[in-house]
Amino acid sequence: MSHPHPATTPSQLRAGGDAAATSPVLRRAAFASFIGTFVEWFDYAVYGFLATVIAVVFFPATDTRSALMATYGVFALSFIVRPIGGVIWGHFGDRFGRKSTLTLSIFIMSSATFVIAFLPSYQTAGLAAPVLLLLTRLVQGFAASGEYAGAASFLSEHAPDRKRGIYTCLVPAGEAAGLLAASLFVALLHALLTTEQLQAWGWRLPFLFALPFGYVGVFIRRRLEETRHFKSLEAAHHVPPAPVLELLGKHRRQVLIAFGGTLLNAVGFYLVLSYMPTYLATELGISETAAFLGSTITLMVYLASIFVMGALSDRLGRKAVLIACSLLFAILTVPLFIMLSSVSFTGLGSGGFLAILGIWALFGALLAMNGGTLPTLLCELFPTRVRYSGFALSFNAANALFGGTAPLIATWLIGASGSKLAPAWFLVAAALVTLAAIAMTTAGRAGSALDDD
Repeated sequence: MSHPHPATTPSQLRAGGDAAATSPVLRRAAFASFIGTFVEWFDYAVYGFLATVIAVVFFPATDTRSALMATYGVFALSFIVRPIGGVIWGHFGDRFGRKSTLTLSIFIMSSATFVIAFLPSYQTAGLAAPVLLLLTRLVQGFAASGEYAGAASFLSEHAPDRKRGIYTCLVPAGEAAGLLAASLFVALLHALLTTEQLQAWGWRLPFLFALPFGYVGVFIRRRLEETRHFKSLEAAHHVPPAPVLELLGKHRRQVLIAFGGTLLNAVGFYLVLSYMPTYLATELGISETAAFLGSTITLMVYLASIFVMGALSDRLGRKAVLIACSLLFAILTVPLFIMLSSVSFTGLGSGGFLAILGIWALFGALLAMNGGTLPTLLCELFPTRVRYSGFALSFNAANALFGGTAPLIATWLIGASGSKLAPAWFLVAAALVTLAAIAMTTAGRAGSALDDD
């Protein structure tokens, strides 16, 4: 544990909050949170964007849907460790501090991703290939379970009360930027390499970048200051000895609200930003180049919209924005999927492609209402003593059960029902659960202070 710092009262914390808005400490925290999350999610997202290639490289030659389901099965299984990781990372983050915990998570993620670049193919190693792939994905999942919650907690505790939304939304913005970079990289590979080259060696290239990216993130994070909220707890000897036990003993209601409130984010994120290129290519016959171009533009819309939603949540409150988002998803998702399935794609310059792009970008903007607002609400739901644990456990449990499995469930639902609208109804169900959960909370008021009890 770090050495105690001079005691700081909650009133002093709040008084110092607005003054910190333009401080070098806050700027460094904001930059480090963005870059660190960018690096981790570039590493994690490459797998999803290369799903169709990985299906060929790591699994036996069966029908396309079976190989793709096996690939998404490994994607989903990597999420099994995330609730466990959330408990472990939450314990260390609430017990020993946010900064050191975040530094370790990015190191583990980058190392595991780098290893994937050197894994043998199924043709070379047989069943050992997908087993090794699964093991490295499990390590990635464990690392990812500490990043998002930790970075959001770290940044929300550095940010002033009235600007917490716009600062904390840098975490989902870093996530989106990582996805965007991964999408651009994979799109470039598809454009420059033949299918044979991509399957032989091209797919390994983005994984090789993980190690240098990771060391940059570690270098930046090691030079940060711990948050004033955690230093105050530490100085007053109020750091909990067992954060998760305290969380489950005293804050079960908040955990349930956070779990339900995360459901739309979990399902929507992986369906709209990760699975959609594969859905458009395999179910609607769009070329992979067009699908990745559409993904890139949608991610740009999502990334730009996140900052708008973060600022809006500072004005209206987190709860109001998230309720509006849930209602819009429940009402619009099925009609938008019907429109998608009715579009005739004849090429990149066709009206059909522009229609698909417009619908997809609208989904991206709607998702940003949730993604740019949810992390701040989750930080405000929990007191400082268990903030990292509460966020990490609820967020990762929802993503493990319904987020990481979303591409697999969507692929299975289409095959079982024969309906291309099956993923849409899955998304509507998630929106309704989130709507009910957010309606139950009293957190998320504009300008409210973080709870330090």
